[in-house]
Amino acid sequence: MEHAQPDPGTRSAPRFFYGGQAVIEGVLIRGRRFSSVAVRRPDGQVATQVSPLSTVYTGVIRRVPLVRGIVVLVETLVLGTRALMYSANVSIEQEGKEMGRWSMGVTMAISLGFAVGIFFLLPLLVASLFHGFLGEGVGGDILFNVVEGGVRLALFLGYVWGIGFIPDIRRVFAYHGAEHMTVKAYEANDPLEIAHIRKYSTAHPRCGTAFLLVVMVMAIVVFAFLGRPPILWLVLSRIVLVPVIAGLAYEVIRFSGSHQNSALVRLVVAPSLMLQAFTTRQPDDDQIRVAVHAMRTTLAADQGQELPSEGESGAKEARPETPE
Repeated sequence: MEHAQPDPGTRSAPRFFYGGQAVIEGVLIRGRRFSSVAVRRPDGQVATQVSPLSTVYTGVIRRVPLVRGIVVLVETLVLGTRALMYSANVSIEQEGKEMGRWSMGVTMAISLGFAVGIFFLLPLLVASLFHGFLGEGVGGDILFNVVEGGVRLALFLGYVWGIGFIPDIRRVFAYHGAEHMTVKAYEANDPLEIAHIRKYSTAHPRCGTAFLLVVMVMAIVVFAFLGRPPILWLVLSRIVLVPVIAGLAYEVIRFSGSHQNSALVRLVVAPSLMLQAFTTRQPDDDQIRVAVHAMRTTLAADQGQELPSEGESGAKEARPETPE
């Protein structure tokens, strides 16, 4: 997900949303015009890939309420999939391999299909099994959606908790923590140095984990308005309304991120921050260095400056690609 930050030295400038994701042995940082992926190679060096952002993700449509949430979701899937494949290739020392458009499209379709099937259709099936015990009328319809939402939330929490036992995923979660800490230091205008970054927690209110949790809760509210139509319409609604729910959830996350000083907002986002105890880990210094290099590289590319060298971030220098 994304994190708000004004341009350095221009307090009156419009707030911009910097964001990041953890990948295999690395971190992706999404900037204003470029994104950067920094990945630790098996030999200890850091490989970096810098890519220009498509105007689809940076144009006017990104500023349209509700619609921008859908754009961000698509962008996150595209950039995340590409970065994940790049990091996987680096980890097995096949850095030159690129993922084609068709391969990426198929991968994203399978991932989306799996997510919708497990977290939207399966809970619907489970709730339908109790259809006869939930009563009729408005009360029964509300209870049906609450049961469905409860099953969905339980599956999500169980999934997040379960994958945390996989050693490789635990390392990804540590990079996730490094990304959060680095972004928080940047937001506070602190130097991007380990000593300053260490004082920040690994939780961030605009994390993707928080977004997914809001999606789960928002789905209960949205689906409650639909009542209990025939099963075909129930299934279609769980597929078609996913973008709508994502758009609403994004606005909630965006609002909470812009009002962190509000006691009510802190109360609302508390469960999301608590959930990040499962999806983040305290990183080691090398993992923080990778996150810092990704951030510095993105900032330099956005500002048209020379990109960080190996001496500055412990990483091999990279050059931004030419925009299409």
